[in-house]
Amino acid sequence: MSEPPLFRVVRGRPSAEQTAALTVVLVAARAARARAARQAATGERGVWASHARALRAPAAPGPDAWRRSALPG
Repeated sequence: MSEPPLFRVVRGRPSAEQTAALTVVLVAARAARARAARQAATGERGVWASHARALRAPAAPGPDAWRRSALPG
């Protein structure tokens, strides 16, 4: 048995590209909502919320160490 359609056009005549773009947006929104619900249920945190991102390796001593200390690790 086939699944019911994701949406139905009730007015106008969208092109194939417009229909495809709308389908992508709706599927992405559904996936984001499911991911947010899963993270809320499991207590999972995203990479951006991780405090480990803020940690850096200490600057190594040596010539031009002051320049290297400002560069990303």
